Amino acid sequence: MVNKRNLPIVLMILAGGVFVAFRTLGIGGNPPTKYERILHSVGEYLANVHYSPKPIDDKFSNEVFKKYIKEVDGEKDIFLQSDVDNLKGRYSSKIDDEILGSTPIQFVPAVTEVYRKRLAETEAIYKDILSHPFDFTKDEDFNMNYDQIKFPVSDAERREAWRKRLKYLTLERYAELVDQQETNKNKPGFVAKSPEELEKDARARSLKVEDRIYERLKVKETDDDRFNMFVQCIVQSMDPHTDYFPPVEKRYFDEQMSGHFFGIGASLSYDDGNIKISSLVTGSPAWKSGKVGVGDIIQKVAQGNGEPVDMSGYFTEDAIKIIRGQKGTEVRLWLKKPDGTVQMVSLIRDEIVQDELTFARSAIVNSPRGKIGYIYLPEFYADFDNPKGSRCSIDVAKEIFKLKEQKVDGIVLDLRDNGGGSLYDVVQMAGYFVEQGPIVQVRDRDGRPSIIPDHDKTVLYDGPFAVMVNELSASASEIFAAAIQDYHRGVIIGSTSTYGKGTVQRPYGLDKNLGFLDANSELGTLKLTLQKFYRVNGGSTQLRGVTSDIVLPDIYPDIYEYSKIREKDNPDALPWDTIPKADYNTWRYAYDVNNIRGLSNERLRTNTSFHQIRQDEEWLSSIQDKVYPLSLKKYQEEQKKVKETVKQLQNLSKLPDGSQLNVAALPQDAHKYDDDKNKADRFQAWLKDRKSDLWLGEAVNVMDDMIAQKNLVYNK
Repeated sequence: MVNKRNLPIVLMILAGGVFVAFRTLGIGGNPPTKYERILHSVGEYLANVHYSPKPIDDKFSNEVFKKYIKEVDGEKDIFLQSDVDNLKGRYSSKIDDEILGSTPIQFVPAVTEVYRKRLAETEAIYKDILSHPFDFTKDEDFNMNYDQIKFPVSDAERREAWRKRLKYLTLERYAELVDQQETNKNKPGFVAKSPEELEKDARARSLKVEDRIYERLKVKETDDDRFNMFVQCIVQSMDPHTDYFPPVEKRYFDEQMSGHFFGIGASLSYDDGNIKISSLVTGSPAWKSGKVGVGDIIQKVAQGNGEPVDMSGYFTEDAIKIIRGQKGTEVRLWLKKPDGTVQMVSLIRDEIVQDELTFARSAIVNSPRGKIGYIYLPEFYADFDNPKGSRCSIDVAKEIFKLKEQKVDGIVLDLRDNGGGSLYDVVQMAGYFVEQGPIVQVRDRDGRPSIIPDHDKTVLYDGPFAVMVNELSASASEIFAAAIQDYHRGVIIGSTSTYGKGTVQRPYGLDKNLGFLDANSELGTLKLTLQKFYRVNGGSTQLRGVTSDIVLPDIYPDIYEYSKIREKDNPDALPWDTIPKADYNTWRYAYDVNNIRGLSNERLRTNTSFHQIRQDEEWLSSIQDKVYPLSLKKYQEEQKKVKETVKQLQNLSKLPDGSQLNVAALPQDAHKYDDDKNKADRFQAWLKDRKSDLWLGEAVNVMDDMIAQKNLVYNK
């Protein structure tokens, strides 16, 4: 039942105080229970502090009802339609009363009572179904788009839904066993199994997965877990970035943020029986491998050469215990990618701390037009607890100075996959490229806008400038790109638009006895949306993000787009809107973006790599959320095509015909890592990746056009 989320976006947290007038709690004069205290405090915060609170009324109650039922039974194979109808009639318009404290908490206990009864029934169903062989020659399908299907109206209909789901689960394992047997058939000592034996083994594996899931649901899942999920459904009905953290989750979140542990450097989340990668720590073993991505499902985990453990049914805490371990030890992960392929990745555990790959770094790209400086910034980092600690704005300034010493003709700043970070550093960095003026606007729930300006009149770099982004560039990255675009200071290159997170959050403790500024309350912590960001042109970065001037087709972000992970894909996201434009002066040497875009489009029309990427993306998107075949032959045919397409995309992501960009380290960095071979090797690997980067190649072409345009203007 529990759906634990860890957002893949680094959130900017503002300090500040608010006043919440808590009403006296308790029903009928009785002291409030722990759950009532949490629920009422959450209701007060949402109503009195949230940036754009929805009325906590019957309509809101119905939204929470639907969200909670979906969380409890997202695959719609536990409840019957009559269960949902009965619960809806009794509680769908009363949840708001529970939040506001006018009635005791009854909804979650009522759902739990029905759920436990149906859980016992469905346990018997899956055990019976998996005791009989499946016929994988029969031509039938399984609809896995749970948003389209309805709850079963009868026991027979529910059993049929279970049969098809279990058959697909077993088919995946059966096909894997068939492939393994075909691969190993000529190895010494290999003993072949009959199709019947392989099918039986596959069913046994499926049974093990279901048994583990049900063991957790029956024994280990607590009333606290069910209530915490209910609170999360309430707060997420306000907006997707308002979150409730129970004490255990808050401590886990803080540990992840502090980074002082040994592991692979990936944040995990639980989703319908699967453990998913929700974010990666830059510079960590998972990140360095280049093989682990956000959205990957961890299917199996093995300790070194040990027997892999099937992770289906594990919750986040269990998965963490298995994946973490001693420094220097090996852990193997079997990852199911968003495109459906499965890849085994071997990683060596390490302390998850920031290293040199976390910070800004630069290189020189020699192009036909001259020297182009390239700066890579993985996040807008800042060590808030250490005044002498690393700050991205200071580090980027150092890289700009080094590039200017090399007399570069233009600079490209790469913000792809940069989820955001420090607002202060965004403002400082934008000021390096524009003269004194506003960088971003912020508005609170009372409608009061404020301008955050760059006060420094000097410009650190005034030459041709471009910013690379994609769909996972969010928050602070969007603020920076929007400012550069609004000032006409440079050209934005990348996917159709960025992520679209234009809201500000901060944590509040729920125990009023400790004070709301204590974010480690034993009642839990509420991370609350307080403000919205706006561009200096008045438009919000919320929902729409920043539209690129030069649009390039991307691979994995576009697959993620079809998986609906961007802000605009969440129905509870706050809307896009506008406020008055700030007073600012555009760049005095503004580029003719239309001309530069036309030149790029002409290249893209004749670029076979980008053309094929678009075709492959269209096909992969067409098989998302579809009806899946339950015959072995059709399943194998489809999987073969998926694997071939993904392999082709991986090859297309590199420059064609083995060509490479002329990328070199700056002379100032030539001996930077002489005393650390591992760091030197990682830096060289990073340079090597840049040399074959198809998107950087086009960014260099765009920069060449900008240099030519600048020279033409200056020569006049």
